[in-house]
Amino acid sequence: MAQRIASLLPSTTEMACLLGLRERLVGISHECDFPESVRGLPVLTAAKVDAKARSAEIDRQVREVVANGLSVYRIDEEKLRELHPDLILTQDACAVCAVSFGEVQAAARKLLGAAADIVSLSPLHLEDVLQDILRVARAAGVAERGVEAVAGLRERLDELRARTARVPRPRVLALEWMDPPMPAGHWTPELLRIAGAEPVLGREGEPTSRTTWEQIVDAAPEVLLVIPCGFKVTQSLPEMPSLIYRLAATPAVRDGRVFVADGNAYFNRPGPRLVESAEIALSAIHPELAADRSWSRDDLCPWPLTRDR
Repeated sequence: MAQRIASLLPSTTEMACLLGLRERLVGISHECDFPESVRGLPVLTAAKVDAKARSAEIDRQVREVVANGLSVYRIDEEKLRELHPDLILTQDACAVCAVSFGEVQAAARKLLGAAADIVSLSPLHLEDVLQDILRVARAAGVAERGVEAVAGLRERLDELRARTARVPRPRVLALEWMDPPMPAGHWTPELLRIAGAEPVLGREGEPTSRTTWEQIVDAAPEVLLVIPCGFKVTQSLPEMPSLIYRLAATPAVRDGRVFVADGNAYFNRPGPRLVESAEIALSAIHPELAADRSWSRDDLCPWPLTRDR
């Protein structure tokens, strides 16, 4: 049974805490910020780009680093050796989102030998995320806790599906990046369907890819949900006027159905709070169906901000 866990993803840190493993965590990534109890744990990774820059500048920096054959992130090898985890949680789905599996594997072999097991996750669908929780639970020796946790998440998702089973389904575009525009793929289209929408442009189970402003206008979304990966609402807001100008011809902008949500904590973090992500989407798309919420009002803002919240 793993006793010293290094979690190199915000999502796996949340999974570990959901499973009651907080006291076994010895190290986390620089992006791990939830639950509050993980703050102050040793940090094992760092980014090579300015995560506080505007979206176009971040995109430029990432492309430049990748073009030079480098990684977007670095591992603190000295600290990893010092902490000596026996279980490392990482991912191999996206080299831009977190430290790559290859880097983690190489560092673990060099520094820890065979002393650490590595669990690497690569979810594409919502079901994959639920199965990943079970994988982490088994790897940590708490399989029964995983079964119980996933059952609770499934129950909440089923309740949302029942609530939206007979509602009209507006065309909804979720933007995972603002400049260049990138419609959300992976599990987000499924979250939108659970929330009573018909997703446009983003493809379920496929990586997020670029589109053009013209293609978005042609798709005529009736609701626009802006959820940039890694951006809290406050980081997205300064870029909204430019986005609205480019999409002024869409029904979503004309009818005032544009929302900015926390794309750092929700939607792009494939962990337990994808359920809250579906609830946030429901509040934007069908506010009349929204129930008690476990998320903050600041996690979803209408645009313009002068509208009632």
